[in-house]
Amino acid sequence: MQHATQVEILKELMQQLDEGRNIDAGVQYRMPTTAYVCPEVAEQERQAFFRDHPQLIGLSGDLPEPGSFLTMDDFGIPILATRDKAGVFHAFLNACRHRSVKVAADSRGRKSVFMCPFHSWSYANTGDLLTIPDEEHFGAIDKSCNGLIELPAVEQGGLLWVHPNVNGTLDVEDLLGAELAAELASHDVSRHKYVGEKTIEMNLNWKFANDTFGETYHFKKLHKDTLGQLYYGNNLHLKEFGRHHRFVTANYGIDTMRDMPESEWHIARGTFVLYHLFPNIQFLADPNSATLIRIYPDRDNPGRSTTRISFYYTEEALAAIEADRATNDAEMDVYNRESDAVFGVEAAMEVFYSTVEREDYVMGEMQQRAAETGMLKEIIFGRNEPALHHFHQNYREALNQPPLEPVS
Repeated sequence: MQHATQVEILKELMQQLDEGRNIDAGVQYRMPTTAYVCPEVAEQERQAFFRDHPQLIGLSGDLPEPGSFLTMDDFGIPILATRDKAGVFHAFLNACRHRSVKVAADSRGRKSVFMCPFHSWSYANTGDLLTIPDEEHFGAIDKSCNGLIELPAVEQGGLLWVHPNVNGTLDVEDLLGAELAAELASHDVSRHKYVGEKTIEMNLNWKFANDTFGETYHFKKLHKDTLGQLYYGNNLHLKEFGRHHRFVTANYGIDTMRDMPESEWHIARGTFVLYHLFPNIQFLADPNSATLIRIYPDRDNPGRSTTRISFYYTEEALAAIEADRATNDAEMDVYNRESDAVFGVEAAMEVFYSTVEREDYVMGEMQQRAAETGMLKEIIFGRNEPALHHFHQNYREALNQPPLEPVS
């Protein structure tokens, strides 16, 4: 992110804090609860947003070296992603061309050859069909056109993109827009190593899960003993990039910059910067770490969802964490304002467990149960919740649904 943009955001947040005000969209909206429970809407979403839409599946650090691979089946298409010996990223349908059994079962690892467990057909990590056992009995097969089915895949700015449709179009700059693509690239997350993942499966619609990342109104209420100890709450800088947006809110570290020259300001010292990448991604990035949050609907139940939270750190950050542990008997603070220390791996996972799973998503499950009664016809998005306005208006437009109605 350009330094002038960082200064602009920090000044706006400081002014909000000084004046005791929050962002103000100037309008409230009524949100129909049918959107969270309707099976027909859920099926539309699965098709439009998860089968016919590019998917961000990870960061470059998920495939750290030639021979690395990962698998997933979160959006209804079994995916095998690989990095070949030349370092090129590929994505395939994880299905043998013989009888369609998965050729890779592990979630991640390192392999140059994948063998189907059914009949031992083998494939290179470039997708090429290598061997067919007992081919003289099976019959001749043209190996050149029976490799794994390759999907559109692009690695750009340290992000791994796949289109689940073999005939889909994948143009990252077109998807994100040139401005956002450039800003994401400026975070240089290609240097960040994958260090772990947390999966949350709970009884709330994927949009209720997404909504928990859309406002700071609740920080000092729901998170008073967790994030509320680190972040001010009730302040927000929001910028829209088409269907995507950037969401920035202040933590107590912002005050240390008030007496510093603007040339020394850095947004990571006093905020968190969260990007919502339409439709289902929340992405936090700073010079030391990154967190990728991928939210998926349940295939069979609109009232369930899966959230996968992946954590990444630079080599320098991991070294700093180890050095800190070596010199301190006590567990590293979640945020050290004096040294700008990065989150420790376990601490970061605990923050997400104690806030997202134990707090945010518990509220989401309550919302889900109320919506499923059919008696609560709508909820309200306030003037201080424009990120929620933006998300819901955009997905409704994408599904050719009428826009949200303002509260009169």
